[in-house]
Amino acid sequence: MIIGYARVSTDDQNLDGQLDVLKAAGAERIFAEKITGTVRSRPELDRLLDQLRQGDVITVTKYDRLARSLRDLLDIVDTIQAQGAGFRSLAEDIDTTTPAGR
Repeated sequence: MIIGYARVSTDDQNLDGQLDVLKAAGAERIFAEKITGTVRSRPELDRLLDQLRQGDVITVTKYDRLARSLRDLLDIVDTIQAQGAGFRSLAEDIDTTTPAGR
């Protein structure tokens, strides 16, 4: 299943653009939240990771929506892959489900 994750940092920002792109990319389920990326505990991201199944692909519009730093991104992707799932970032053309992305 393709699962989208969208995040904006403030209540003034709008999730609609990210949601539209994720739906167009085939996301069947989308977890979205308005919370700063500097906060490591993000309830919707935690819920997504708890419900992740083997074969799922977590998709984001840009990797900075998922992680604040490269180290944080690598840690989250390790968690995703440990559960047998993949990660895809549309803007950066990152896809861990392809031979080049593994």
